[in-house]
Amino acid sequence: MKKQTLFIPLLFILLSCGEYQKVLKSTDVNYKYVKAVEYYENEDFARAMPLFNELSTSMRGSKKAEAVSYYFAYCHYNNGDLLMSSYLFKNYVTTYPNGLHVEDCLFMSAYCIYMESPIYSLDATNTRKAIGEFQIFINKYPNSSKVKECNQLIDELRSKISHKAFENAKQYYTTENYKAAILSLNNVLIDFPGNKYREKIHFLILKSSYQLAINSISTKIEERLNNTLDAYLVFNDNYPESEHSKQAEKIQLDTKQSLKKINKQ
Repeated sequence: MKKQTLFIPLLFILLSCGEYQKVLKSTDVNYKYVKAVEYYENEDFARAMPLFNELSTSMRGSKKAEAVSYYFAYCHYNNGDLLMSSYLFKNYVTTYPNGLHVEDCLFMSAYCIYMESPIYSLDATNTRKAIGEFQIFINKYPNSSKVKECNQLIDELRSKISHKAFENAKQYYTTENYKAAILSLNNVLIDFPGNKYREKIHFLILKSSYQLAINSISTKIEERLNNTLDAYLVFNDNYPESEHSKQAEKIQLDTKQSLKKINKQ
């Protein structure tokens, strides 16, 4: 009984493989198309993809060529080949600008690149490219139901870039290059005005300003101490309830005391 139970699924696999080989060897492109769509709809993308790959050449110029291009792109997507599927989705848009699936393919081309966007600390090429592709979609289809999702994904991607910019700027503070830290941190505020690290950035600017001042040559100390007080005012006005308030107040007091000593001299 056990052998019979094992034999039935094995027989099914052998018959299935035999049928697929028959499809592959067939010279009837319409038959191959029907079977490719059947495999696709049954989510058997591994079998559908070679058929659509062949049909993309043999059916070029036919009425079914557009559908073949569409299915072929989604086969790659469902098999996890995101960069190739992005290319194929974009190729569909270029080849069939008035096609039935243009809006969907333009979105998917951008979405595949988004899926290839790595964590913030790695190369941001695909992150920036995905932002640009989503923006192209929004510009072309401003009333699309996908615009809201595009904007959410753009925000997520920009957050990665702003995080990387913040970490790079913070590194200057860590390595005690305070002048470069102030410049870089201010650039992050300018380039990413809505980023979630603004409070930390303003606090690091304050700390960097103070450290730069007290380690300056005598002719620049007073000016830089006054810059520190300005940085404190900006921080305190924007974040009066900050968890860093006590440290910020101490920096302010130390700065004022240093200025008093300079004035007495």
